[in-house]
Amino acid sequence: MESHKEEPNTNLLEKIDALKAQKSDIEARISALESQLRDSSISKQSPCNGSFPSISTVDSNRNRHGLPSDAIYRYSRHLLLPSFGVQGQSNLLKSSVLVVGAGGLGSPALLYLAACGVGRIGIVDHDVVELNNMHRQVIHTEAYIGKSKVESAAAACRSINSTINIVEYREALRTSNALEIFSKYDLIIDATDNVPIRYLINDCCVVLKKVMGFFKALPLVSGAALGFEGQLTIYNYKGGPCYRCLFPAPPPMTACQRCSDSGVLGVVPGVIGTLQALEAIKIASNVGEPLSGRMLIFDALSGRIRVVKIRGQSPQCEACGEKSAFTPEHFREYDYEKFTQSSLSTAPPKLNLVPADSRISCKEYNEKVVNGEAHILVDVRPAHHFDIISLPNSLNLPLSSLESRLPEISAALKEEETRRGISGAHLYTVCRRGNDSQRAVQLLHNHGFTTAKDIVGGLTAWQKEVDPNFPAY
Repeated sequence: MESHKEEPNTNLLEKIDALKAQKSDIEARISALESQLRDSSISKQSPCNGSFPSISTVDSNRNRHGLPSDAIYRYSRHLLLPSFGVQGQSNLLKSSVLVVGAGGLGSPALLYLAACGVGRIGIVDHDVVELNNMHRQVIHTEAYIGKSKVESAAAACRSINSTINIVEYREALRTSNALEIFSKYDLIIDATDNVPIRYLINDCCVVLKKVMGFFKALPLVSGAALGFEGQLTIYNYKGGPCYRCLFPAPPPMTACQRCSDSGVLGVVPGVIGTLQALEAIKIASNVGEPLSGRMLIFDALSGRIRVVKIRGQSPQCEACGEKSAFTPEHFREYDYEKFTQSSLSTAPPKLNLVPADSRISCKEYNEKVVNGEAHILVDVRPAHHFDIISLPNSLNLPLSSLESRLPEISAALKEEETRRGISGAHLYTVCRRGNDSQRAVQLLHNHGFTTAKDIVGGLTAWQKEVDPNFPAY
């Protein structure tokens, strides 16, 4: 399918306007019926007793603007805002937002979208709740550990607002399902921390213009948080750039950091996720000035927030440019893992950099320790990781400085041999997951330590295979 510019079509526009009018009429009738259903079950107690006020005297108000009494009471603080009011809330109730990711960013975003009255909220995530999510993913509770994040998030949203529609997608987002899912929503929130998924989400928002006959790409509210910093912007909004306009080429794999690897202060994604909800609400309600063409940058340690201008839409953009050949068929076949050199999976990568005879399992290493083998163990994790937990008698030489500290390894080997009265002490390396330890073995082999071996799977595997009480992090 060739890319082409859409020409105005009067007949199509008239048909669309007619369908929109029918939609508004049907929604109004549904709202009235739902109100009657709710009215029959609402107590006429005073609101001071925790219930809604009697609605028998406000039917005329409902007829004027379409908001039932319980909605007026629930969203009254919104309605009191002159620049938001009835129209803003009505727009919000008719809107639909898809949140991709129910983690650190998605948690606050979902809670506020539900509380503020977005009519339909979709949640996409295939992961399960874990204990190490609790410090930042505030939508989940300990009762849901081991269960679907979507199930947990949906339950939390429904407990806040039972009048809205929550749609659950307990599956991984892929090119095979993204177009179908996205086509049901007015805008998308990217609450992920995965580079290939970010490109996939962006491209799907853009290509829907072609596959669905939309007049514009789906607005995309994109946020990111890592360490003590976060950022936020909006793509595909009123002629603004898409993600590929700013980043036509992906960053190198070594520069792609995730919270699970580099850490994040829990409140940082909370701040950014809340701001994502704010931007989505502004777009859905048609209120305020969304962050299109601008990027908000948050520094938690200094308490500074900056908003910087970003470059506009690129005519040469592969996805949204004037000569883009990015079709639905192209999208479905696109290899995002190959393009970014990163996995779509949220699981940490497992590298195979050295031959099998230069590796040793955790159980094998443990047997050598029990048998009293003469050796030294070099832990190549950063020092602050080493401070969390380490194996007994290990020597911390971070990979980043390992080459300059090779004399320390030679000295440690000689000391071990002297202490044991032998020659030929063995050398092993360990890290958190067994990737950096392989890089260390490569470096050591290149500098003459040809018998060096790494421990497969690192300390993560040690906890699973040898010592269940060894702390995982």
